[in-house]
Amino acid sequence: MDQFLQQIVNGVSLGSIYALIALGYTMIYGIIKLINFAHGDIYMIGAYIGFAVTTYTNLGFFPALIIAMTGCTVLGVIIEKVAYKPLRNSSRIAVLITAIGVSFFLEYTMMFFVGAEVRSYPSLFTKRAFNFGDIVINMQQIYIVLTAVALMILLQFIVHKTKTGKAMRAVSVDKDAAQLMGINVNTTISFTFAIGSAFAGAAGVLVGIYYNSIDPLMGMMPGLKAFVAAVFGGIGNIPGAMIGGLGIGIMETLVSGYGNSMYRDAAVFALLIIILIVKPTGLLGKNTREKV
Repeated sequence: MDQFLQQIVNGVSLGSIYALIALGYTMIYGIIKLINFAHGDIYMIGAYIGFAVTTYTNLGFFPALIIAMTGCTVLGVIIEKVAYKPLRNSSRIAVLITAIGVSFFLEYTMMFFVGAEVRSYPSLFTKRAFNFGDIVINMQQIYIVLTAVALMILLQFIVHKTKTGKAMRAVSVDKDAAQLMGINVNTTISFTFAIGSAFAGAAGVLVGIYYNSIDPLMGMMPGLKAFVAAVFGGIGNIPGAMIGGLGIGIMETLVSGYGNSMYRDAAVFALLIIILIVKPTGLLGKNTREKV
């Protein structure tokens, strides 16, 4: 039982990071029905921004987190304006291919500037840990979970209690009707990309702390897993992305703890296949009718 609970604790820490990345996927899909495969690479750039801030300026965790979120916010808006906005009325496959192209562009541009080698993330927290019997909870896990929860609460407040959040919900339901009601659709879409990219930047810093290493290709697999988390919870549904991220994180740690860590990725994508067969809309997703 102690081993099981320890794996749950580890899974919640990892799942909180996946949830932050999945929120960006699900928000962008909910607004413009785009699966932004470059989202994982924005998270990678956030990790490098946090690395640069903590390494070369000796600032702590929270300044690094804020600067990484700010940098990724700007990057997300630029990507939306340059790569996605001109294709907004194009076919979905054209936009999807563009997203994949942007993903490779970010990866290899970063590799050109910083090199391909793996870098060790600086230690930002004390080694202090809390023991509850045989269960160990260290400071970095506490900071990761608290930061993720705080950002998720902030997102819920923005979406449900602000005018911009109401505009986001209106555009997600009917973009044309929202525009007729005086909502600036372009600004709303840009704001959605900004928020989603900021959360990816925060996840990048947290994952650097969690794994203690970063590299230019680190965004590929976590980005895909976060996409699985978004589908698992119901893509386009914000609470669903949170639940999906935590579920994927816990499943990974359980597979690693009780089986073989080499099979954890296979388990995640097997879950995706099962979800698409059994309930394609995800746990909290709703079936929608499309007019022909």
